[in-house]
Amino acid sequence: MPTQIDSAVLLEAARRGDRRSLARLITGVEGSGDTARTIVSEVYPDIGRAWTTGMTGSPGAGKSSLVNHLITHARVAEKTVAVLAVDPSSPFTGGAILGDRVRMQDHIEDDGVYIRSMASRGQLGGLAAATARVVMVVDALGFDEVLVETVGVGQAEVDVASNVDTTVVVVNPGWGDAVQTAKAGLLEIGDVFVVNKADRPGVEETVRDLNAMLDLNTVQVWRPPIVSCIALTGDGAQDVWSAIGEHRAFLEQGAKEQARRMRRRSEFRRALTHRYKERANQLIASSAGRARGEAVADLELDPWTAADELAWEVIR
Repeated sequence: MPTQIDSAVLLEAARRGDRRSLARLITGVEGSGDTARTIVSEVYPDIGRAWTTGMTGSPGAGKSSLVNHLITHARVAEKTVAVLAVDPSSPFTGGAILGDRVRMQDHIEDDGVYIRSMASRGQLGGLAAATARVVMVVDALGFDEVLVETVGVGQAEVDVASNVDTTVVVVNPGWGDAVQTAKAGLLEIGDVFVVNKADRPGVEETVRDLNAMLDLNTVQVWRPPIVSCIALTGDGAQDVWSAIGEHRAFLEQGAKEQARRMRRRSEFRRALTHRYKERANQLIASSAGRARGEAVADLELDPWTAADELAWEVIR
């Protein structure tokens, strides 16, 4: 685990390509203490050069297989790639179950590719709590492309959109009906839609439903393309890569910096909320917090009054 004293040394080594130093830096920012804050403060002035793409969708949609082929196309374009794959947490160790990383073995020996699995650790939204900080590290260290693959998500788990430049939503044929598609929060964040497993029945109906959902947005500036592919074989992966490039070109016409500034402000709000949550947990465990908890349990004080009284301690 890096400390405040050696984080600068690790950063220098990581910039030279030392992957062990990079791994230790990421382990450092996965925490929430002084080490994480030190590393983030050192890399923060250097972020914003990588293009970040989020890959999201329901479990089994084929995100990992598609990412594997996108890495190939990025390397053909002579881009270095960092992949952050958020996996479900092991119920025994709390660590990541490395199912996603197993599907990317084609690139494991490529010096231009870095693949890191991150345990979700029960975090909602499809990402790990430290995902944004890890993105900052690999961005600042010079990777051209950063691919963030979420754990399999549901309709309301859309955190990835507030952490990346381009959000790719992967669905399968027969995924929901037209009404479900129109309401799905997951689909409201997509910059590119991918209908994977296009060799199966129902592709045309799924594309039609997606188009119907997009037609409901009459004020959209960017209309997300819908791309069909077969991630298992790589058929259509080039089209997905091209669609990501088209979205990047669109944002670089003027909207990119505004979107990135908005994401940075959102990260500030998340950081502040996290700090207050930490402080609140400390107060709950304090003698004053325990006393109020007992008073609530004894019906001497209602929960809301007790919370209001303790909240003033957080403000102080």
